Amino acid sequence: MTLSYGAHRAVVVELGAALRAYTVGTRSVIDGFAAQDQITGGRGQILVPWPNRIRDGHYSWDAQNLQLPLTEPAGGNAIHGLLRWVAWQVVEASGSRAALEVSLWPQPGTPFHLHLRAEYALGERGLDVAITARNLDTSTAPYGFGQHPYLTPGTAVVDQAVLTVPARTWLRTDERGLPVAAEPVLGTPYDLRAPRTIGALKLETPFGDLDRDSGGRAVVRLAHPTGMFRHRRVAR
Repeated sequence: MTLSYGAHRAVVVELGAALRAYTVGTRSVIDGFAAQDQITGGRGQILVPWPNRIRDGHYSWDAQNLQLPLTEPAGGNAIHGLLRWVAWQVVEASGSRAALEVSLWPQPGTPFHLHLRAEYALGERGLDVAITARNLDTSTAPYGFGQHPYLTPGTAVVDQAVLTVPARTWLRTDERGLPVAAEPVLGTPYDLRAPRTIGALKLETPFGDLDRDSGGRAVVRLAHPTGMFRHRRVAR
């Protein structure tokens, strides 16, 4: 479905409740995918009930040892949750706003019952995305959320973009992409607390200990070197 507000246009699809495209005028805000393409790299999808990788697909919860399908066989991991390839139901739609919902039913590896809602809304400040999860069981359930639309500030290559990440630690990962230790960013290439051109820095890097404002929000900025185009991502 296509949402619009002024010069803003966003396309949201039911599969994974993914953000397929977002443009302002003639400029693309994300490196999305075409209608006929299969989604790659989790591009724009909602990643729940965990956003990264679980080693060997195994975890313990409430004295239970649980085993998930290994959806990243090369690394031996369970990756990016269980709702990427599920069709979410459109429950609300207007010119500038849409809401999609889906239930995650109890199943092997995740004996929990969750109901998810994703809301996309265009307005004066751009695109807002809100994800709500409701636990329908009486017992507690583990839950995490992630989404990584591939933002582009309009540079020819990502090396030219200027990035700001208000994080005091970065998470070192192993050869399987799993975090193994938190380390201070001070004195490392991962100190992005001041705006910095990405250059040759390769980032597939989790960050932690984010500086937040009085409302509990942390803002990550990706900008064109001229300052002409700027995106921000807010973490709560």
